[in-house]
Amino acid sequence: MSEVIQNFLAGGACTVIVGHPFDTVKVRLQTMPRPPPGQPPLFTGALDCAKQTVAREGFKALYKGMSAPLAGVSPLFAVFFGGCAVGKYIQQKNPEDEMTFVQNMNSGALAGVFTTVIMAPGERIKCLLQVQSAGHGPSGVHYDGPLDVVKKLYKQGGIASIYKGTCATLLRDIPASAAYLSVYEFLKKSFSGDTDKKLSPGAVLLAGGLAGIANWSVCIPADVLKSRLQTAPEGKYPDGIRGVFKEVMREEGPKGLFKGFTPVMLRAFPANAACFFGLELTLYVFQMFK
Repeated sequence: MSEVIQNFLAGGACTVIVGHPFDTVKVRLQTMPRPPPGQPPLFTGALDCAKQTVAREGFKALYKGMSAPLAGVSPLFAVFFGGCAVGKYIQQKNPEDEMTFVQNMNSGALAGVFTTVIMAPGERIKCLLQVQSAGHGPSGVHYDGPLDVVKKLYKQGGIASIYKGTCATLLRDIPASAAYLSVYEFLKKSFSGDTDKKLSPGAVLLAGGLAGIANWSVCIPADVLKSRLQTAPEGKYPDGIRGVFKEVMREEGPKGLFKGFTPVMLRAFPANAACFFGLELTLYVFQMFK
């Protein structure tokens, strides 16, 4: 179980710092209102969204809501990699047995379940702050920061309001985490050619970046639904994510499920390359002190 503890401790802020501006653009694209007939959309694309955001609210607006994921990133990645290690521990008969691609998928999926406890409220807070343009969000409520979001959500609907979108988060994170870990471990093995060979920093960065792309490739539709559900006024979607899905399909069709695709993919590689590089570096330091 020492590997579980090591992975639990191996978390960091690199992913959030590198990727948050792209995430802000993604969420704003995903949640922008549908324009009236004959009128142009609020944003024509990712670059236009970034330009308008900076022009109207300053460069710091791209980092709106970052404090919530930044505060949760260490426990989040700790729980994720710890969950992966638990999955490995459960499936292996012998600690020296090599994990198969499917076993790594199972471990990643299990970790996705574990992280939802942290991820769901963190995403709710982050998204509400990200879509708050010039101090006003879609619901008309003004939030002064993460703690203010928590206070107002709790006053409005208790813990259930803070955890709004939990099922949508699970729908996104279980397959995404399965792809994330399995692709990373597969690429590590492919790049090394020998399980005892130490990967170069460049190989770790490449494997981590491609794993991030695999992660988001399978979960963008669920992420769109989650973002809309978590930023909607209370009572707009009484049947939850199913109501969001029906609305998107009715008003925008399947392409509406892929809003934010460009910033997601621009973010996926560098953010996750940094994440896995930090993980491997931390585990290497642990090994030095054994």
